[in-house]
Amino acid sequence: MQNNISLASHIGDYQFDNLLLNAAGVRCSTTDELNKTLDSMAGGCVTKSATPEERAGNESPRMKPLPLGSINSMGLPNHGIDYYLKFAEENQGKNGKQVILSIAGLSIDQNIEMLKKVQESSFSGLTELNLSCPNVKGKSQVGYDFDAVRDVLTSTFKFFKKPLGLKLPPYFDFNQFNGIAEVLNDFPITYINVINSIGNGLVVDPETESVVIKPKGGFGGLGGDYVKPTALANVRALRQRLNPEISIIGTGGIKSGMDVFEHVLCGANLVQIGTAFGYEGTPIFERISKELKEIMDKKGYKTLDDFRGKLKTI
Repeated sequence: MQNNISLASHIGDYQFDNLLLNAAGVRCSTTDELNKTLDSMAGGCVTKSATPEERAGNESPRMKPLPLGSINSMGLPNHGIDYYLKFAEENQGKNGKQVILSIAGLSIDQNIEMLKKVQESSFSGLTELNLSCPNVKGKSQVGYDFDAVRDVLTSTFKFFKKPLGLKLPPYFDFNQFNGIAEVLNDFPITYINVINSIGNGLVVDPETESVVIKPKGGFGGLGGDYVKPTALANVRALRQRLNPEISIIGTGGIKSGMDVFEHVLCGANLVQIGTAFGYEGTPIFERISKELKEIMDKKGYKTLDDFRGKLKTI
């Protein structure tokens, strides 16, 4: 009986009736899009990553669907922090769901500026600081510079008293896993979100002998099936290294209930869906929920805690 199977989970003190969320960047730019997600079976919504002012982003074509996912170099197009903060203040708790406010400054100073605005606001939900956008020309990913991450967090927690999550880039080396965990364990972080897209991939169209997107000479972030093994590795490796009170959101390559099952098995508390959500829209949350419950029912699991983080080794 699937009706006694629960997909509920939590991040810190924040409860989610369903572990499925959208990923920042896809179908979350406008209040209309965000409300559609809140009205769906998703456990909550994540806003577009905000900058201090509205941004148009990179030139088009800047996103290309691919057989196993996508490549994009959007360049953080968004309506600005005030737009999303207002939505978050007004809709936190709507339908009993959480709103996660995503911010992505183009400098440490911009991040501090926006976090101060959030701290002074009435918003009481989760804030996600994006330290990993690979698609802004001339701007490196802060998440790969562990000293810079420490500096950002040191400055942030001098004044920021609300729950904070970090969206991180994909790490590929055990020294990187160790290095970032050593930094994060020194701070009262509520959660991390791994991974952002794998940056600076290149896709070639052999017919036209050309790249497929315009910004950065065709280099862009990969998403979808291409990134799932890397996402699972980051969830697993960081779950093994982080303080237990730091939760993990798994993001990358999720388009089925089985993909979610694998993320949770590696240790994810929640998951976010990007590329596949872009293709399918809000019905994906109902479909994947049903698929995940079928898997859990077949295996005899009633809750996510029954198998979360219990990946076996051989």
